[in-house]
Amino acid sequence: MVSIGLLLIRLVIGLSFMGHGSQKLFGWFGGYGLKGTGGWMDSIGIKPGVTMALIAGLAEFFGGLLFALGFLTPLAGVMIAATMVIAIIKVHGPNGFWSTGNGYEYNLILLVTAVAVALAGPGKYALDALLF
Repeated sequence: MVSIGLLLIRLVIGLSFMGHGSQKLFGWFGGYGLKGTGGWMDSIGIKPGVTMALIAGLAEFFGGLLFALGFLTPLAGVMIAATMVIAIIKVHGPNGFWSTGNGYEYNLILLVTAVAVALAGPGKYALDALLF
């Protein structure tokens, strides 16, 4: 049952991050693409904006893909956690804890979940278990 629980966590978190990465990279799912996201990043002091949007989008998309597949799970967890650390520091942290005030509550939950799965392992329904 633990492996099923880990699979559910990996799929929901991983696929969600793939969606967020797609928003940044391609403008899918209501996103603004590299140019729009890059402009916003420039406006909040993350420069150069387009380059940083590309890095964040790639980390979210491929980190999410690896996480969902349970492949190179520690690396995937780090990729996801890194994007959340930056989101907390640069966007949500100054707003306090609660997400109702655009705070970092949700980002922290995602960060800790990614790190916990990376440390605990992806479970037996994962490519890591099959290959390693």
